Amino acid sequence: MRLYAWEVAKAAPDAPEDSLEWLAEMPHEPDVDAYDWWFRTSFSGSGDVLRFGGIATVSEVWLNGELVLQSQSMFERHEVDVRGRLRDVNDLVIRCHALKPLLAVRRKPRARWRTQIAYDGNLRWFRTMLMGRAPGFAPGPAVVGPWRPVTLEPRQPRYEIRARLDGDTGVVTVRGDDLREIEVAGQRADGGELRIPGVELWWPHTHGEPALHEVRVNGDRAGRVGFRSLRGLLEVNGVQVFARGALWTPVPENEVRATLEAARDAGMNMIRIPGTAAYESPEFWDLCDELGLLVWQDFMFANFDYPIADAGFRATAEREVAQVLDDIAWRPSLAMLCGNSEIEQQVAMLGLDPDLGRGELFGEILPEAVNAAGTDVPYVSSSPTGGALPFRPNDGIAHYFGVGGYRRPIEDVRRAEVKFASECLAIANQPDSDETGGVPKDVGTDWDFQDVRDHYLELLYGADRDDDRYLELSRFVSGEVMAEVLGEWRRAASPCGGGLILWLRDLLPGAGWGVLDHEGRPKVAYHHLRRALAPVAVWTTDEGMNGIAAHVANDRPEPLRARLRVDFYRDLEVRVDGAAEDIELAPHSVVQRDVEAILGRFADASYAYRFGPPQHDVVAVSLESPDGELLSQAFRFPVGRPPAQDDLGLEAERDGDRLIVRSRKLAHGVRIHGATSTSDNAFTIEPGHERVVTAPGATELTALNLSGQVRLAT
Repeated sequence: MRLYAWEVAKAAPDAPEDSLEWLAEMPHEPDVDAYDWWFRTSFSGSGDVLRFGGIATVSEVWLNGELVLQSQSMFERHEVDVRGRLRDVNDLVIRCHALKPLLAVRRKPRARWRTQIAYDGNLRWFRTMLMGRAPGFAPGPAVVGPWRPVTLEPRQPRYEIRARLDGDTGVVTVRGDDLREIEVAGQRADGGELRIPGVELWWPHTHGEPALHEVRVNGDRAGRVGFRSLRGLLEVNGVQVFARGALWTPVPENEVRATLEAARDAGMNMIRIPGTAAYESPEFWDLCDELGLLVWQDFMFANFDYPIADAGFRATAEREVAQVLDDIAWRPSLAMLCGNSEIEQQVAMLGLDPDLGRGELFGEILPEAVNAAGTDVPYVSSSPTGGALPFRPNDGIAHYFGVGGYRRPIEDVRRAEVKFASECLAIANQPDSDETGGVPKDVGTDWDFQDVRDHYLELLYGADRDDDRYLELSRFVSGEVMAEVLGEWRRAASPCGGGLILWLRDLLPGAGWGVLDHEGRPKVAYHHLRRALAPVAVWTTDEGMNGIAAHVANDRPEPLRARLRVDFYRDLEVRVDGAAEDIELAPHSVVQRDVEAILGRFADASYAYRFGPPQHDVVAVSLESPDGELLSQAFRFPVGRPPAQDDLGLEAERDGDRLIVRSRKLAHGVRIHGATSTSDNAFTIEPGHERVVTAPGATELTALNLSGQVRLAT
């Protein structure tokens, strides 16, 4: 039974309980750390154990006036035996202490370095989430109170389940009391181990089916397992996987599925839970297992010099890590365990010895705990890490913001030789609303991430904040930049194994880093990524004097037979040349083609040689099935993005919930407005061609290079 209906009260620290004014819901208070917070509920029913999934942060719990629990950590689970303590109606009270008075107490050991990421460096002593206490990107309010479910349950046997591959044989081991029989995939075994020859494997959804198998212990359902092998970063089941995805921000529990499904539908196959956030729920992990999403799990340490020499802190941290590994070590979706976020970088950027950022906690305690958990998942000490300095992107794990925060040219992506970007592409992504707040900012800088976006807006469109189309262009430019960067990394010749965008979904209204807004709605950038990250995709790169390269990916487990078509247009309408070739891609492969080799002659595709005026202004590269269905399409503009015109011949025809969108001229950045959802949006239409899009409720079309809009008949 889950306990709901909490009454809440806030009070000055150490205010007596009889002075509290209890409320039915928590009042809005941005500075939650300045108050004691009290939570109270009444319940009836029977059970043996009260389980607390997590209480933020320093807390005490009373049951019927008896102190039954004290906790120092937001991240620790607790169980309270309530046999003999329950009444017909029970009163449960939780007090969460104000952190500010506790932060004012000076403790030893003193920090060897300080960070600007949090409002108070003494937060390093408290096992609580930094989101909500980081003024630059997550200013608050912070999480306080019973943030995970509180449940009353009967005492039941608990089992430790592990799954691994031995060649092509799946091996399930179960430990626990009164263990008589286990059953998996239609096979049974007495005792605690079962071997399943030729077991169906679990894959990230981009590369196959995320097959799961129910585990039954003594006839009762005990969970689901998946079988997959991991090597390095990231080889799954013997196949090198290009990992792409985003950093996770906590969302309401009833929105977790929709948010993860949005990530899957965008072609993402990895989610990173950063060390500034919180460990996720069993429901989150169930969904990642089900949806085929790999998970990079940071332990919840970030930026601080944590006082691991303090016996109390050490014991709390060790319990936390043991609980987390017990919860997730057996998950097929778990792909990486990481000691912390940015501690090695923080130390090195302050000019200190990078070894200070590793130390006993990340160099000994955490890797030993990972080994003891019996998981095959790799462990890295920090993100970023590796190389002559831990923040150099050409070795180890990188946080790459050359294109993005540091406003480097697009060419820097290749020059940086990134091996794996566990964070990248921080840009203020403008939502559909005209809201311009919510823009992240690095503390201490004189610029924010809207300035970053404006830099690329001027670079690609020659536009600035005074442009009449500023907000609409802003919605597009960040997605175009992201697609360009990920295309560079995904090509066959790239040394990069993947990139994770900072981040998936906004915390606040406005132009945050998320490609989903704070309510989970896709921004324009999301649609760019959906096309760029699709398991079957074509994209192009400008190779300068080497022309334009077309890249085709087939992540699927089946061979791909398709036709690669290249077309050159002048004045956004007149086809001046074109050709096509049949291609066949092996499963899990990427190929590169020179568009002029397909054409059969030199055409100065990238307009690099400039022998006279340009002969074309659009290069369209299309991947089509053998029967002519458009699978993927990419465009390159050798002389710049097209300016707005009064008439493109853009029109749409309704067919139920579908729209058939046509254009006489190239229509760049076509947006469908008014639809409750769309199968695609913010796309470009090849001259004289059409796109079929599911868009129920659509009311009008716009395009970046169209002055005005196209109204749809009702």
